[in-house]
Amino acid sequence: MTAKTATKSAGRLHLKWVRSAICSPVKHKLVVKGLGFTRLNQVIERPDTPAIRGMVAKVPHLVEIVG
Repeated sequence: MTAKTATKSAGRLHLKWVRSAICSPVKHKLVVKGLGFTRLNQVIERPDTPAIRGMVAKVPHLVEIVG
């Protein structure tokens, strides 16, 4: 069996938390927490899966996809 070799950034999303979740519905706060954000203006890297894309689609006013 051959080993999988993946490039470092292939299939990855860089997400940035750009707006506070204060005064947002509880579900939006849970989505932000579920993505793994801990502080504002934080940039994280997540796999490019339909689940992650769906989470980002629920809170487009709080999170943005950066380069």
